[in-house]
Formats: sequence, structure tokens, C-alpha cells
Amino acid sequence: MTPSRILVRFLLPVLVLALAARPARADRDQVQFGTNIVVPAGETIHDAVCFFCSVNAQGTIDHDVVVFFGDVHIAGHANHDVVNFFGTVRADDNASIAHDLVSMVGSIRLGENVTIGNDMVAMFGGVHAADSVVVNGNRVIQPFWLLLIPIVIVGGIIALIANVVRNFRHRQLMAAAYAYPPPPPPPAPPAQPHP
Repeated sequence: MTPSRILVRFLLPVLVLALAARPARADRDQVQFGTNIVVPAGETIHDAVCFFCSVNAQGTIDHDVVVFFGDVHIAGHANHDVVNFFGTVRADDNASIAHDLVSMVGSIRLGENVTIGNDMVAMFGGVHAADSVVVNGNRVIQPFWLLLIPIVIVGGIIALIANVVRNFRHRQLMAAAYAYPPPPPPPAPPAQPHP
């Protein structure tokens, strides 16, 4: 087969499919890296995804909110899940989250009459919630100190091993640098006088 036939036979269908493909419609999605997402009151967006930034929703978010290394503020409604890694989730009075609220290594602060449709999960963080908060699913709260226990144990073992190795190397270095002469022979017992 000649190169031109290979080109026509294999690349032409790929080219036709690429030209016929339709772009995905994400006009109402907000995806940011380092720039905060703000949803003004009365406005609606579909999804909010934020890396190294925060989401401030005064209006409505129709679907998911996902934030890495930033904060989430819900003053209105989030109609699906709110997920936050390494930050704070704060819901104002009368706010609602229709499905799950998940916070990993961060804190959750919920005002009066906040409603969570399904589960609230706080892994290795704290929860400060008013008594009037309604969680329709499970509440799973693992405090931060539970994460510290294995870190302290592993860190202690590593420090102990490093100290043993350091002391062994120090003794080897000292023995090589300051070679000690062999110890003198033990003293001979005193001679006994003969009668």
C-alpha cells in the first residue's frame, strides 16, 4: 500500500469525524484556576469547579461545587453536591445543599435553618453547626487529631531510625579519625619474696 492510500484510508475518516464533532455546551459552568468564582444574587450557574481559589455563591448553583485549596460560601442554594478539599465550607442562614456536603481536611460552618439533603461528611476537620441545621442523611465527622496519630507514629519511627543511623556513623567517624592505640597489657602481679 502506498503512503497516499494509507493517508486516504485511515486519516480521512478521522478528519471527517473530527470536523463533524460538536463541542460540549458548558456555557453555565464555571471552572477556574486561581481566580475566585462569584455567583451574584439572582443568578444561576450549572457547575462550579475551582483550584486554588474560592466559590462565593449568593445565587444558585444548579449542580456540583468542587473546590481544591479554597473556601466555599453558600448563601443561596446548591442543588447538588458541595465538595471541598483543604478549605472551609460556610453556609449562611436558610441556605440549602440538595445532596451531599463533603469536606476533607477543612472545616464546616453552618448557620441557622441550613438544610442538607443527604449526607454530611467532615474528614479530618471540624463542624460548627447551629442546632436548627437539618441533615437528612448521615453525619460522618472524623476529627483532625485522628489523622495526626498515624503521622506521629510513623514520624517517631523514622526519627528513631535516623537517630540510630546517625549515632552509628558518628561512632565510625570518630573511630577512624582518632585511632586509639591498643590497650596496654595488664600489669604483672607483684613478685613474691622468697624465704
